[in-house]
Amino acid sequence: MPTHSTRDIIVEKADALFYQGGFEATSFADIAAAVGISRGNFYHHFKTKDDILDAVIARRMERTRAMLDAWQDASEGPRERIVCFIRILITNRTSIMAYGCPVGTLCSELAKLDHAAQGRAADIFGLFRDWLTAQFRALGAADRAGALALHLLAWSQGVAVLAAALRDEAFIHAEVAGIEHWLASHPDLSQPT
Repeated sequence: MPTHSTRDIIVEKADALFYQGGFEATSFADIAAAVGISRGNFYHHFKTKDDILDAVIARRMERTRAMLDAWQDASEGPRERIVCFIRILITNRTSIMAYGCPVGTLCSELAKLDHAAQGRAADIFGLFRDWLTAQFRALGAADRAGALALHLLAWSQGVAVLAAALRDEAFIHAEVAGIEHWLASHPDLSQPT
C-alpha cells in the first residue's frame, strides 16, 4: 500500500471539502482541521488557497485520465466504453444527489467567481469530450463525433444538476436508461457486429 505524503493528504482533503462545501467557503483552517495539522505545517506545503486549488485540479485531471484509461482497457468496444461513461451517474449517484457533479460544480463556482483557474478546471470536461469524441468516431459518427460527445456531456450534466436538486434516485436511473436507449438507437452510429 503506497504511503501518502502530507501534501497528498492535504490535496485529497481539500478536494473533498471543495466538492462538498465549495471552494470559496472552504478555508485554510477547514483543510488543516480535516488533515489534522497545524496551520504552520499547512503553510509549509501550500502558501495560498489558489495553490491548493491548482493541486486539486491536477489531481482531478490525473484521476479522470486514469478512469478513462481503465474504461478503454476494460471494455470490448466504443459503445461499451460510452456506456461506462453514462453509468458513472449511477455509480456516483449518492454523492451526485448530495453535491452534484464534482467537475460541473467546481467549474460553475469558479466561473461565478471569474477565477483564473476556471479554464483549467474546464479542461477536465475537455478530457471527457475528447475521449467521447474518439469513441463516437470509432462507432462511425465521423464529422458528428464531436457534437455527439458534447451532447452526451450536456445531457449527463443536466441529469447531475437535477439529481442534486431533486434528490431522486429513480430519476437518475430513468435518465441513464434513456441515454443508453439513445445510444443504442442513434441513426448516425454503427450497430455492434
